[in-house]
Amino acid sequence: MNKTRFAALAAAVCLTASAVQAADPLPIEVILPLTGNAAFVGQGQYKTLQVLEAQVNKDGGIAGRPLKFNFHDDQSSPQQTVQITQSITPDKPSVMIGSSIVAMCNAAAPLLRQGPVDYCLSPGVHPADGSYVFSSSISTTGLIETAVRYFRLRGWTHLATITSSDSSGQDADNGIAEILKLPENKDIQIVEKQHFNLGDVSIAAQVERISQSKPQAIIAWTTGAPVATIFKGLIQAGIDLPITTTNGNQTNAEMTQFADFLPKQLFIPSSAFPKHAGLYKLDPKVEAEQAKFFAAADAAKLDIDNMSALAWDPGLLIVSLLRKLGPTATAAQFRTAIADTTDFAGINGIYNFTKIPQRGIDSTEALMTTWNATTKQWVPVSELGGKPLAEK
Repeated sequence: MNKTRFAALAAAVCLTASAVQAADPLPIEVILPLTGNAAFVGQGQYKTLQVLEAQVNKDGGIAGRPLKFNFHDDQSSPQQTVQITQSITPDKPSVMIGSSIVAMCNAAAPLLRQGPVDYCLSPGVHPADGSYVFSSSISTTGLIETAVRYFRLRGWTHLATITSSDSSGQDADNGIAEILKLPENKDIQIVEKQHFNLGDVSIAAQVERISQSKPQAIIAWTTGAPVATIFKGLIQAGIDLPITTTNGNQTNAEMTQFADFLPKQLFIPSSAFPKHAGLYKLDPKVEAEQAKFFAAADAAKLDIDNMSALAWDPGLLIVSLLRKLGPTATAAQFRTAIADTTDFAGINGIYNFTKIPQRGIDSTEALMTTWNATTKQWVPVSELGGKPLAEK
């Protein structure tokens, strides 16, 4: 190549790069609880979407425009979620993301009957088929199904439950009741069922009743600081039993913060995102997406936990569809595009929205994990579906 042609090519490359840099960013509005009692959830998802934004822009952005996630803090308040959603919808975006907790997503849903598409980052939301709301990852009912199956196959069939009195706890109660109707769970007995308020500083009375019922394992379903109240109450009562809780607590930061009073036998149902070298193999397309994610997360020192898993795949899917549809797609076009997606590989599994509307994956992509405090990693202890891994 002569010097003239090389100079022309170099100039063209520089011009193209400058044009991409100079192009107006393509905004996606994101509502997260960056402060308040759910901040540990929102902060992890905030960091994850920042890493994804950088990777997307490194790969050329969307239609020549850099991606820009615009973050809004709902302060862990449903009222704030509603106010922020009301400020976003007049601009008629095709898609938005958030919030992160059941109550916040449910509060915003009535405002989205005509769009935009909202990808809620809580698995505890159960959107109506065909609606503009989609829910991240495996449903809480599917996670409970996986946990109960794991307990049953370990021989723990007499269970006690303690759930919070808020919408997340009510969702868990409904999920447990539904899962116990499955024929495979005919031998499962709920020997005690207790509730507590999020603001309770002691649950001694509830724990005493649980202790008297002599369960073999406990389902403790609430998220964040309230689950610490449960853990402390069980330790103070001298109860050392297998415990499962929502994957809303499957965060590295929380495990580190709660290290002094974590149950010795803590198991958390999970999507397929954890590192699993040598334990089993997933679909090759999922393995490939996980390899990219692990590389990006490790380079950015991002925790590989449920908060990153809940945010990564929705962001990845939205970017994929925007690249396909173009930035001018309407909310209705975007909803149809997600609903028609049947083979999208993410870090949590293969998504098929025609088979599993509004969500894409179910309990067939779920497994049980435990926390390794030494390596700071989530370690799978079951196969997909919840069957315990054979001991080596």
